[in-house]
Amino acid sequence: MTVPGLAPRAGLGGIIAVWVAAAVISVVIGIVAPEDWRAAWMPVGLAGCLILAFAVQLGVGHAEGFLRRVAASVLGALVVMGLFGLGMGLISLFG
Repeated sequence: MTVPGLAPRAGLGGIIAVWVAAAVISVVIGIVAPEDWRAAWMPVGLAGCLILAFAVQLGVGHAEGFLRRVAASVLGALVVMGLFGLGMGLISLFG
């Protein structure tokens, strides 16, 4: 009798967690950083999201699809932070 293999856990929760962290980091940068330094701090926040994505996906413990999950996490974080950065830029222009 053979033992069936375990089904791989879905990585969607870890991906979305990195996106939420990117939104939180963007809001913190928007509140804490001076207006002239916000654009300089956004790549630092994205680098933190990259490290978080690696940590979360390594914590999943499943090698199959690792790079795809990390790429989706970081690309989503880039989009989220880009939208927040666009919003902060428009607010600084018109606000």
